Amino acid sequence: MDTTRNTVLEAWMTEHGYSSNSFAEAVNRAIERLTGRPGGLDGSSVRAWKAGRVTWPKSAARKALEDVTGLPAVALGFVPRSRPSSTPAPPQQEDPDMKRRTLVGSIAAAAAAAAAPGTASPRRIGMSDVNRLNKRFAEIIASDHRHGGQLDIEQRAAALADEALNLQNAGSATQRVRSNLYASAAAFRSSAMWAAIDGRRYDVAKAHMREAQALAEMSGDQAIKFRIWSHAGTMYRHMGRPADALAANDVARNLHITRRDPLFACLGHARQAATLGLTGDTAAVRQALGCAQDALARADPDLALPVWMAAVRDGAELETLALSAHLRLGNFEQAESHAHRSLTLLRPQMQRDRAINTARLAHAQLGQGEADAATATAMKVPAEAATQHARVTRMLQEFGAALRATAPGRSTVQTWTEHTATWRKAA
Repeated sequence: MDTTRNTVLEAWMTEHGYSSNSFAEAVNRAIERLTGRPGGLDGSSVRAWKAGRVTWPKSAARKALEDVTGLPAVALGFVPRSRPSSTPAPPQQEDPDMKRRTLVGSIAAAAAAAAAPGTASPRRIGMSDVNRLNKRFAEIIASDHRHGGQLDIEQRAAALADEALNLQNAGSATQRVRSNLYASAAAFRSSAMWAAIDGRRYDVAKAHMREAQALAEMSGDQAIKFRIWSHAGTMYRHMGRPADALAANDVARNLHITRRDPLFACLGHARQAATLGLTGDTAAVRQALGCAQDALARADPDLALPVWMAAVRDGAELETLALSAHLRLGNFEQAESHAHRSLTLLRPQMQRDRAINTARLAHAQLGQGEADAATATAMKVPAEAATQHARVTRMLQEFGAALRATAPGRSTVQTWTEHTATWRKAA
């Protein structure tokens, strides 16, 4: 069968950085948004389009192609099927090569006219704009790892979410770029949500959550959907609402991405275990942690991941959540073991998590009757975290109350009281 390559489609894909496989995935996502069911295309389907073996894709694929590229199918080099044999043929048969050359020429002429001097041409929003936003997102994550819970982090993240949304109306863009802009806005809004959760500003966190969820739906990005629902589960856990926390975690754990990527499955199971710790169900906690450990063992260490998943890859997050679960259950010896492992695995820049887990370790040691060791551990929490991070401050206040209740009259109580007084002077 004589075929003519679709050089127009090939050129568009090259310009926008798509391989056959990544383009198939983008079209499949667009099909899912249109029909509610994932598309069944793969790299071979796209290669058939480029080779000219398929000159007119099915209607759902055509519509999805137009959504991804922002162009009609004919402008991508596709040629509608010829009429059925029962329909009289036109007087002259047009040469396919001539038809394609004419089509390409028309597209080029239209592009030249749009760029002609004196013609107002809208700004073109591209992946370079998305990449710039992604760098700012990495900066927000780094700030969260160092400080966490601060109002300025929340405000910066919310402002960047608005910046990503403003780009939607700043010029023309392909569907791929628009989806990425919505994903960026959702990511920033989810960071604002997390900063509010970490700072115990729960009403504000709920408002960020609602906007983040809407943006994530418009983006179709599974990773950011997972992050938002997983954060929602953590928020409800901190609020002491285990039923809502488990329901939110279930939404995250049932997303397609947890079946494709074991690290997302690991995080989903681990956060479920931390919530189950509130229910007192030791068997359920152990089962969830076992599933998380199995998923971590299956994960590909070289697979590209979002920047906020770094602590999941190296196992630190699993140990942190196991620590939280066992501490809630009153399994203090196991909690201490997980605390030591988490502190070993945490990267140096993750100062917020180190402060939280050090405070948790102190609680685990105190729960075993080791008041002196627990106090020495609690005193290792940096003054900045102890006075400026809402969660750490609360945990250390609870530690002090528990210390006075379990070791009244001990010199270690006086030691702790004098130590906390130095924080107040420094603040």
